Amino acid sequence: MDLHILPLEKFKPRINDESELTFGKQFTDRMFVMSYKAGQGWHDARVQPYQPFSLDPAAMVLHYAQEIFEGLKAFRRPDGQIALFRPIDNFRRFNHSARRMCMPEVDEDFMLHALKELIRLESDWVPRSEGTSLYIRPAMIASEPMLGVRPAEEYLCYIIVCPVGAYYKGGLAPVKIWISDHYVRAADGGTGEVKTGGNYAASLYAAREAAEKGYDQVLWLDAKERKYVEEVGSMNLCFVCDGKLVTSPLHGTILDGITRRSVLELARYNGLAVEERALSVDEIFAGVEDGSITEAFGTGTAVVISPVGQFTYQDRTVVIGDGKTTGKVTQELYDTLTGIQYGHLPDPHGWVDLL
Repeated sequence: MDLHILPLEKFKPRINDESELTFGKQFTDRMFVMSYKAGQGWHDARVQPYQPFSLDPAAMVLHYAQEIFEGLKAFRRPDGQIALFRPIDNFRRFNHSARRMCMPEVDEDFMLHALKELIRLESDWVPRSEGTSLYIRPAMIASEPMLGVRPAEEYLCYIIVCPVGAYYKGGLAPVKIWISDHYVRAADGGTGEVKTGGNYAASLYAAREAAEKGYDQVLWLDAKERKYVEEVGSMNLCFVCDGKLVTSPLHGTILDGITRRSVLELARYNGLAVEERALSVDEIFAGVEDGSITEAFGTGTAVVISPVGQFTYQDRTVVIGDGKTTGKVTQELYDTLTGIQYGHLPDPHGWVDLL
């Protein structure tokens, strides 16, 4: 399939002061789009001016939530080069999500080619300040106009990109986590491991309740026993326990995070033992209280690594360390991962894809 580059006639104003960049508010001049129709397959791949879609009110995505997406970043390096971080892993996960949601798979190599062309055309939008990046959002939606519960026969796949500021403007700051004993994010056999919008919509009510209580994030427990740790909001969760890195196993209810994978690989590479096992709320509280759990942090594309300073469950609260200081392991993993992404450190893992 050929990739067509459509002309661009108007340019958007840009934020000159990169310290004013926010997350997900300003989008670049161009976007990538391609269409799918049953019997025809993917076609009409193009990089075009960024513009709204025209969707029929009966478009199936609006009624049955057949939709998937991804999130990754491009980084400006000290020499001016632009680097993508593990992009092919994102497109592989995109296809994993597509299969689960009964949507057509994409050609991963073609998607990577299209993304690189889009970023080359939009290279001036990649910010240069330390900690900033270009956030990349591939997505697929069911566009067929039809009321009836079945997989759609028409889809739009697209990529939009936006410059984003440094997530931690004042350095890493530990967050306060509320553990929900009522709401659940996903159950066995569901779509918890899929990056689909419905999972995030279902989390909003509990997240709002947590915010009203003064917490930064919600920690979800398993749906069956309501006792084992799963995810924190949009992040995977890791603990430093008895000198090992412990995180929940992948068994269909949590996202196989690219940042999670990278952190586990870095830990093993640096000689830190890793355990993927179920961890209960009781074990967390007991571990923090007796000193066997010394650190906790979330991992995700937006935050990279987010240290945790406090957990609250029902009427119990535990504070990790002084609740204000980032732990040594957390800081080292953050520095190493961001160092590789921004080109300050070598990449012995082959994760970086330079444009």
